[in-house]
Amino acid sequence: MHQAGCFPLQLSTGATITQPGPSTHDGILIDPQDSDESQKTLDLVNRMIDDLTELNMSGNDICPPEVLQKSWHDDMAWYGPTGIGATYTIARYQEQHQHPFRTQLKDKVFNGHVARFAEGNYAGFFGWPNLTNTPTGGFLGLPGNDVRADMRVVNICRRDGDKLAENWVFIDLLHWMSMQGIDVLANVDVSRDDGVGPSIYLKDP
Repeated sequence: MHQAGCFPLQLSTGATITQPGPSTHDGILIDPQDSDESQKTLDLVNRMIDDLTELNMSGNDICPPEVLQKSWHDDMAWYGPTGIGATYTIARYQEQHQHPFRTQLKDKVFNGHVARFAEGNYAGFFGWPNLTNTPTGGFLGLPGNDVRADMRVVNICRRDGDKLAENWVFIDLLHWMSMQGIDVLANVDVSRDDGVGPSIYLKDP
């Protein structure tokens, strides 16, 4: 919808871009990877997840950057879904995503992952759902409510040395919003023709 120039939500707190591939241009792994390197990547991801789980349980929604610096490079790149956006460096990640996410959603529960795996410097994990939370107001520009909504998340990371460098995060935001009675697709109008062909618009109020 964004690529078609249709913006059903407020502007993302991060940058709305076409997500790039890995900066190392080695995301397609054809050859067998060193099993020791794969294990290093998986161990690092597991430590990172444990840190975030501990953070959820602590109730500390404005954590110091040192918590992230244990597993992330300072110049990390984080590519989130449209509606949240992409961000660069730990400082900007905290400002543009982590703090809004943590302060505008409450009762966050980690439901576990269906799978975690690693190959070389890359790791992937997902949950269905991964997280459950309750909006307090402000996240994605939406009002708060008392609905416990699920986030289905797919997460891909790239390790560089002893820390993570890049992260691609896919969240089924349409499902999360639909659980709260917000049907974004129902407000889309593809019947209008601009002379070139059908385009995507938000329906007139």
